[in-house]
Amino acid sequence: MTEQDTMTETIWEAVAQERSTLVELLRELPESGWETASLCEGWRVRDVVAHLVLATRVTIASLLVNLIRARGNIDRLIRDTAIRHADRTPTAALLAELHATIDSRAIPIGTTPIDRLMDLLVHGQDIAVPLGLDRVLPPTAAQLSLDRVWTMGAPFHAQRRLAGYALTATDAAWTAGKGTAIIGTAAELLMLVTGRTTPHDLAER
Repeated sequence: MTEQDTMTETIWEAVAQERSTLVELLRELPESGWETASLCEGWRVRDVVAHLVLATRVTIASLLVNLIRARGNIDRLIRDTAIRHADRTPTAALLAELHATIDSRAIPIGTTPIDRLMDLLVHGQDIAVPLGLDRVLPPTAAQLSLDRVWTMGAPFHAQRRLAGYALTATDAAWTAGKGTAIIGTAAELLMLVTGRTTPHDLAER
């Protein structure tokens, strides 16, 4: 097995772990919690869960159909398909669907295994934070995801949004950018580069 193969396997194991722990978190959530607004603007907790489920089911055919339905707007496609699925799927069934994805290694066209890990880490926080629940992000997984977001451009455009800042992780050998120092854990910086927090939020800690 090559070094790249080993890293890919490590990422998929981390993906399975994040899905498994998210299922356990959601299993204890009352019905009202599923209707709580997440950190994703316009998305309830159940919409975020639906998105994570649908990310394992993307096919070329479904992508084309939904892209036409969304009038060519990828962001609208992702949002609308998640909300439609969440609205028509009972909570217990939605939880069962997420559980069924735990060992899935399917990736939507144009994405990578690390994208699945990053998606789970960030969306896990999108769910947990508004509910007042503590969900710890593993430092290594957070660092890998942080590096991916910083270099990927769309949809986060982290380098453009955070121009003028120098980011440094306190629990990982990771730095990026130039300018005013922003220091935090890899998990904290991941939330920053994905737009969930601002430099001011970290400075105010």
